[in-house]
Amino acid sequence: MPILPIVQAGEPVLRRQARPLRPNEIRSREIRELIQHMKETMYAAPGVGLAAPQIGKGIQLAVIEDRQEYIKDWTPEQLADRERKVVPFHVIINPRITLIGEDRVEAFEGCLSLTDLMGLTPRARRVRVECLDEKGEVCVIEATGWYARILQHEIDHLGGKMYVDHMYPRSLMTVENFTQHWKEMTTSEIKAALGIT
Repeated sequence: MPILPIVQAGEPVLRRQARPLRPNEIRSREIRELIQHMKETMYAAPGVGLAAPQIGKGIQLAVIEDRQEYIKDWTPEQLADRERKVVPFHVIINPRITLIGEDRVEAFEGCLSLTDLMGLTPRARRVRVECLDEKGEVCVIEATGWYARILQHEIDHLGGKMYVDHMYPRSLMTVENFTQHWKEMTTSEIKAALGIT
């Protein structure tokens, strides 16, 4: 299965509204194969989600999976703090997202289309997503915590947005510097040190 190239920030497709897939397209061999290629590309990156615009396709399709191997080194406290747990592989097509409640959670986010960068990004803690699955069947997802963050991130891509549109600009940093200087700090400590109010 070939690994697809992931386009980087500045590629026009990342800033355009993706078009919805029609029912006959969803069931096509082309889309089934694209989903498999996207799944393998997401694994190879590695990432927890990949939207079609990130591989140059302006269609409303994304793949998501948060694997056990990605969180095996996290402490129970870190997992609880981020409300992060394993999310099985699934596909979302033509999603409509609703942010539930006023709770916002701040965490560092990265993106496969902004290689080696991350920023502190506020997101809704809970979301509801109505979409179609890879068979074209209606699916409703209610998610909290890290899974809600993943959904918001990927659905943003389908609307021509990226996490940098939501993040605190002063928090943009390389993954290497985050790991070296900030990883062990709480979000409150990081915000204070960076002068984010």
